[in-house]
Amino acid sequence: MQRGTLFHHYQVNADGLIQKVNLLIATGQNNLAMNRTVLQIARHYIKGSHVSEGILNRLEAGIRAFDPCLSCSTHAAGQMPLHLQLLSANGQVLQEVRRG
Repeated sequence: MQRGTLFHHYQVNADGLIQKVNLLIATGQNNLAMNRTVLQIARHYIKGSHVSEGILNRLEAGIRAFDPCLSCSTHAAGQMPLHLQLLSANGQVLQEVRRG
């Protein structure tokens, strides 16, 4: 499993003070893959308009597969803070499940 490469680009002035910073971090590099994984999990496990508490464990496993950041990768299993909203086709919140 690879988190991705950390790219750091700094611009400093003549006094050594940072004027500009550009960071490309693994979370950003893996974001598309994490979003697609969450969508696949939701499509496979959410049926109708009810979400069980257990779906959060499946979502957590999908997110952890990409080891997005040290903070997320070191939470104890089942303890990652998550907030899931099930939306209707018109954007109305049908159900909300939170952990953490």
